[in-house]
Amino acid sequence: MMFLNAIQYIIDMGASVMLPIVIAIISVCIGIKIGKAIRSGLMIGVGFVGLGLIVDLMNAELGPAAAQMSERFGLSLSVVDIGWPGASPMTWASNIATVAIPVAIAVNIDIWNIWHMTFTGAIAYAVTGSFPIGILGVVVHAAVSYKLGDLWAPLLEDYFGLEGLTAPHGTSAYMAPVACLIDAIIDKIPGLNKIDVSADSLQEKVGVLGEPIVIGGLLGAIIGFLAGYGPQQALPLGVKMSAVMILMPKVVKCIMDGLLPMSERAKEVLTKKFGNAEFYIGLDPAVLLGDSQVVTAGLIFIPLTLLIAVLMPGNKILPFGDLATISFFIAIAVSVHNGNLFRTLFSGTAIMAMTIWIANETIPWLTELARSTGSTDGSNLVAALDQGGSPITYIYTQIFARENMTGLIVIAAIYIVCIAFSVLYHKKKKAELAATEAAEEM
Repeated sequence: MMFLNAIQYIIDMGASVMLPIVIAIISVCIGIKIGKAIRSGLMIGVGFVGLGLIVDLMNAELGPAAAQMSERFGLSLSVVDIGWPGASPMTWASNIATVAIPVAIAVNIDIWNIWHMTFTGAIAYAVTGSFPIGILGVVVHAAVSYKLGDLWAPLLEDYFGLEGLTAPHGTSAYMAPVACLIDAIIDKIPGLNKIDVSADSLQEKVGVLGEPIVIGGLLGAIIGFLAGYGPQQALPLGVKMSAVMILMPKVVKCIMDGLLPMSERAKEVLTKKFGNAEFYIGLDPAVLLGDSQVVTAGLIFIPLTLLIAVLMPGNKILPFGDLATISFFIAIAVSVHNGNLFRTLFSGTAIMAMTIWIANETIPWLTELARSTGSTDGSNLVAALDQGGSPITYIYTQIFARENMTGLIVIAAIYIVCIAFSVLYHKKKKAELAATEAAEEM
């Protein structure tokens, strides 16, 4: 119990304190000098403080704009998406939470996004009333997430330049398989497979209008005007989104600089002990927001997600809580398409449609979790796109709940096909990286 309390105590201090402590301790343990270890830890802490400020800015500015946009266009969707800010506290309030921490760490060392894995266990426990089924849900989600981290590592190295790092967590990891299927389909369609649109290519064609700072400003202002803002509100929103486009890569660089010494040393130690076996450091997908294509796609998908919600038959959910951080859902998808925003429009649409579909299915479950943890009296329905729209959570819980076998079979079949294409994509990307490295050595 003291061990669990100690871990929880550190986690409660937040990522900006927790990560420097953890990174510094691990760095010293693998042979890095104390001074350098402390500097690396603090640099990572600085990076996550910056990330927090920027994400908070996006939540504070884009969240209200998205809400007013939905009101202005008369969207009459009855269940509001509480997003990860609402789902995470409910998860930690569950009886599963305390046990989930050591269980998830036992599957693979990770103290960053355990709440995602815990959510699956908490939902399964709330629905079935079985504690063992809940704990098994934590294990299953953790195992799938870490395996996805292995699949995305070569891709993240090639596109984002994150050597020795991966992002096995959150919406980015478990929704990216959809992009692999979409990418394979587009490759087979003549004409479409030749179209390549990115912020970089736009910059070449339209000059300064294609620069990230200008794209951010234009998209931010457009979202403001769609929300019914006047110039005094819409234009400042545009400037703030320009700031996001410029500041995010600089903040992410702090995290990368802080991780570099530990990553290099860890590789040396592990190579000596295990030979050429591959090991990756798993990070939150927030580090992927340093790419301008990811942020651009995220801004585009704020109004697009609302449009998808309106057009989807039978949808009850009004996207809200997760709109400001919609980039997380499609971050790895952008890299699957090598920054091609044209393809990202297709895969992002499929990702958000699937997320909203599953989130509708989990409304009763999330409402029960909220009631059981005292977050609500149960009189209001609750939904969340982040985790509530997770195929891992849905498939696992539905296997035991068996409330909608048709939905289980269809969603499971689609997701299994997507995973299969992800494995093929992983093998292809790994072969390409090996060929590139071999050519460089010659």
